[in-house]
Amino acid sequence: MKAQIKEAAYKPKKKKLLQDIKKRPTLYLMILPVIVYFAIFAYLPMYGASIAFMNYTPIKGYTGSEWVGFKHFINFFNDPYFGRLIRNTLTISVSDLIFNFPLPIILALLLNELKLPRLKRTVQTVSYIPHFISMVVVCGMIKDFTNESGIITKFLEAFGVEQMSMLSNPKYYVPIHIVSNMWQTAGWSSIIYIAAISGIDEQLYEAAEIDGAGRFRQALSITLPSIMGTITILLIMRVGRILSVGYEKIILLYNPAIYETSDVISSYVYRKGLQEFSWSYSTAVGLFNSCANIILLALANKITKKMGQSGLF
Repeated sequence: MKAQIKEAAYKPKKKKLLQDIKKRPTLYLMILPVIVYFAIFAYLPMYGASIAFMNYTPIKGYTGSEWVGFKHFINFFNDPYFGRLIRNTLTISVSDLIFNFPLPIILALLLNELKLPRLKRTVQTVSYIPHFISMVVVCGMIKDFTNESGIITKFLEAFGVEQMSMLSNPKYYVPIHIVSNMWQTAGWSSIIYIAAISGIDEQLYEAAEIDGAGRFRQALSITLPSIMGTITILLIMRVGRILSVGYEKIILLYNPAIYETSDVISSYVYRKGLQEFSWSYSTAVGLFNSCANIILLALANKITKKMGQSGLF
């Protein structure tokens, strides 16, 4: 009986979808390339994650390689570097979240207060430029600025800091990583908040001004609450990537002398997979990382909903 009810409910939905496709074929054609893209480059490659449970070799392939279950996951958990990788990943990611997540919001609020259009456009353009600079070029600049004779090293020397190559000292890597991220991403990340602010009804500001609220009070009482939904969604998505520190900048900057504070899960996967050819082991580490991020995403979404905010799903 229940199966018949479900089948009866399914048929009208299917018929309605087909009617909608016939009615608006152009819209469905527009979304088709996106579906094909994700199907080919996001979902089909998921089959490759199965090698995390094998002793995979290219000669034997997927079907001929020996299945070993959770062996590689257990080896990773028992790896002497496991604690260091988790600690460094969380240190860099949480520090980036604390310092870099609020910065684009603050920048967007400040830009919203600028009344001179030319000055506003200039500030926006200057803040966006670092996003378009190649990561290789950025890392080259960082190395030049922080070597023994670099401009940053010379500047800090004036305040009593020992003159040395900063990228050879483990304690300096995290500050260098976070500050360079602030310079690279603040302007570009502020675009979405600027767009959200532009959609706020101007009558709210006019009413607040009549009630005697200054610009600071308007920002706190109108602007921030109005874009809180956008902030919440982006925060949930950021928490869901908290264990996914990008490896590009790290592998371009780090060296064995600073592995103690710079080596993270993604750089470890890179070394194991592409340099040591441990494909199954590196896949297991990457799969663990992805699963942990999914769990954190779900927890962040649930906590956000309990706090009365709209969640991601």
